[in-house]
Amino acid sequence: MTSELRYLPEEVSHDAAIEDINAEAFGPARFVRAAARIREQGPHDMALSFVCVDGDEVVASVRMTPVLAGEASGHMLGPLAVRPSHKNRGIGRHLVSVAVEAARRAGSEVVVLVGDPPYYGPLGFLPIVPPTLQLPGPVDPRRVLAAALVDGVEAKLVGMMRYQR
Repeated sequence: MTSELRYLPEEVSHDAAIEDINAEAFGPARFVRAAARIREQGPHDMALSFVCVDGDEVVASVRMTPVLAGEASGHMLGPLAVRPSHKNRGIGRHLVSVAVEAARRAGSEVVVLVGDPPYYGPLGFLPIVPPTLQLPGPVDPRRVLAAALVDGVEAKLVGMMRYQR
């Protein structure tokens, strides 16, 4: 069986499949994470959120939430999730690159996420050093990573990260 992977902008009709994928990947604990505190403040940016479909099935997604990261206008990437049947095929990495490039084109200064440095480092995300950006909830500061989209934005990553209306 050959698969036909396509990367598409997220649509409202994808929502149920995305919720299923995120539940499968992260379980109920996803609602108590620091990043969830930001996401519950307002909707993600559909124009910068994407899915991967295999035939007609949504198999992965990435969402981008508009944030003020300290003094920088940016986006928070996540959740990023891929169905187990489609892992280790580069789908997640490709979704990240598509979303980051869309944020760059939209004028975002930075993309921030909470994730594993070994996975996200090769995709252009670096730890915020010193860890001066705070999230509204407990988080390991070594997992707060940023991809700078404009020169010098690192100096603005000071203070609380919050939803940007």
